[in-house]
Amino acid sequence: LRGKIAVVPQETALFNRSILENIRYGRPEASDEEVFEAARHAFCDAFIRALPLGYQTLVGERGVMLSGGQRQRLGIARAFLKDAPILILDEATSALDTQSEAEIQDALNQLIQGRTVVAVAHRLSTLANFERIVVLRDGQIVEDGPPHELRTRGGEFDALWRMQAEGFKAQSDPAV
Repeated sequence: LRGKIAVVPQETALFNRSILENIRYGRPEASDEEVFEAARHAFCDAFIRALPLGYQTLVGERGVMLSGGQRQRLGIARAFLKDAPILILDEATSALDTQSEAEIQDALNQLIQGRTVVAVAHRLSTLANFERIVVLRDGQIVEDGPPHELRTRGGEFDALWRMQAEGFKAQSDPAV
């Protein structure tokens, strides 16, 4: 079962090894070209190639040599490389700034295609393109359906969506 699941956690576990080896951790037998392709899908190939040692760059303990967005993209590249039919997104964008989140959202939108996805997300923008969302409260299902339908029902999901949208609007408006 474990081989059929890829996980993109809130904090990607990186080792003090090269970027190539850290991505390859998703599928150890992968060729270099497969690693490069996964990195391109995760929108991290360009920043990797811009580094002086490229894919041979050591990331430091827990990836300290990289930004949060770069670490997250390496985690997404791992998931692309693993190519598992089940994907778990565990707060995959919660610690990112708005610019990094927008870039990573593009990668996630590609990654979720054709997969069963279980996503834990407080940032509802992560879920906007999902086919179906199940809203839980106290362990009980309170809503179930496509996000665009849930937003028209005026229930829990819609209330959370509006609260986040208004909060983001207020933060980005310098007059507020």
